[in-house]
Amino acid sequence: MDTSKIEKTFVLEKQGVSDKLAQLLSDTSERYLNISSKILDYAKSRLPYKIDDHLYVALTDHISFAISRHKQGITLKNPLLWEIRKHYKLEYQVSLKALAIIQEETGILFGEDEAASIALHLVNSQLSGENMAEAVQVTEMVNNILNIVKYHFGMELDESSINYERFLTHLRFFAMRFIRKERVMETEDHFLFEQLNRKYPEAFRCSEKIQLYLEKSYNWEISKDEIIYLTLHIHRVTQRHQQS
Repeated sequence: MDTSKIEKTFVLEKQGVSDKLAQLLSDTSERYLNISSKILDYAKSRLPYKIDDHLYVALTDHISFAISRHKQGITLKNPLLWEIRKHYKLEYQVSLKALAIIQEETGILFGEDEAASIALHLVNSQLSGENMAEAVQVTEMVNNILNIVKYHFGMELDESSINYERFLTHLRFFAMRFIRKERVMETEDHFLFEQLNRKYPEAFRCSEKIQLYLEKSYNWEISKDEIIYLTLHIHRVTQRHQQS
């Protein structure tokens, strides 16, 4: 091998990822890996979390398939576009840059639906896994919980507030804990549980609705501590004039 012709070397930390990448490159163009590399280099400079190695494989495969579809005149709509653009703003902005990189490298300009799909891959990297369905499930769960809060209080939430950002962050990791089958440690703080029930009755009722939704939709029985956290966040995010 003439090592002088090597432009870039990929050092992947996870065992098995290199094999999957090699298998993928046997069926697709190395050009798509280079595009993925440019996108992920940019993503690493903008996102506050580590990019999972599996994303090199997943994104290269995704770009290859997207370009193949484009050449066949096939356009797919992303049903989660609105939610992704709204709830994962940073990942979505990175993905718009990804579209610019793809256009620069291939001459193909994709629309917002494709940006949303790439954003989901970035969200998925936080789950440290290969299953894209997990990122979709997190997005749907977060969106449904936010809708429960909106309908319960009959109000739109102030998405520019720090309390909304805190709530959104809590819900994302709340959903990720479900995906990972993790549970928070129970403190058995019955006093705080009952105190919040009395002090913030509407937020507490809303948390109970969320609890019912999770039980019916996911067979997930959340703990009292999780209800406490939800109640506190819901109270803060629904108080228009509360100081952050």
